[in-house]
Amino acid sequence: MSGGKGGGGVSGHEGGRSLKVRVKSAGKRTLSSKIWLERQLNDPFVARARQEGWRSRAVYKLMELDERYKLFKQGQSIVDLGAAPGGWAQYVAKKVQSAEGRGRVIGIDILEIETLPGVEFEVMDFLEPSAPERLRSRLNGGLAQGVLSDMAANTTGHKKTDHLRIIHLAELAAEFAREVTAPGGFFVAKVFQGGSENDLLSSLKRDYQTVRHVKPKASRADSSELYVLATGFRGAPAQPAPD
Repeated sequence: MSGGKGGGGVSGHEGGRSLKVRVKSAGKRTLSSKIWLERQLNDPFVARARQEGWRSRAVYKLMELDERYKLFKQGQSIVDLGAAPGGWAQYVAKKVQSAEGRGRVIGIDILEIETLPGVEFEVMDFLEPSAPERLRSRLNGGLAQGVLSDMAANTTGHKKTDHLRIIHLAELAAEFAREVTAPGGFFVAKVFQGGSENDLLSSLKRDYQTVRHVKPKASRADSSELYVLATGFRGAPAQPAPD
């Protein structure tokens, strides 16, 4: 499973009028791929990301969360789950100043990711039992101040199924975060609107002081995408003493 935060595109104006790019069906292109490509070509955030040198349009979602809730600070250690293609990690590295040696940004994905200044990419499945310990060893035995997840499972086109799959993925990311987050830390994960997330919210409210749902402006208007933001981690539960 991967973050899938990629994209590229163009925009144009003629005579003061916005030109909407339309894609002709050609060759073996399916209707769904035609719609996706047309949406990418006409997406202002795709064009803006390309112009400003960001790896994906998704960076503007995280940027808005940060501007509203002041998530990132110089010197923090941050983990990005499903980091490909690296847009979120790219933004966080600038905020925590990891390239200057003040913070740490570790991006985890099952895909190889092109290197970025200040970001340590690890090819790893975060679902592996050894993953939390491997991450803590990368942090020299320490913990992270924040865990991010922009992951989405491959969609089926069936809204209820897709909702259940992304909620389950967010629950797994929250379990991982519980093992690697320092007290006071935060967790961000993508979810979809549609209920069936009571277990996720209950566990987050137990573990964090504040839990919010946020829909950034950069999320497409026709998308049911939301982000759950949990802040003020209370700390991992104490392990029972051995018999």
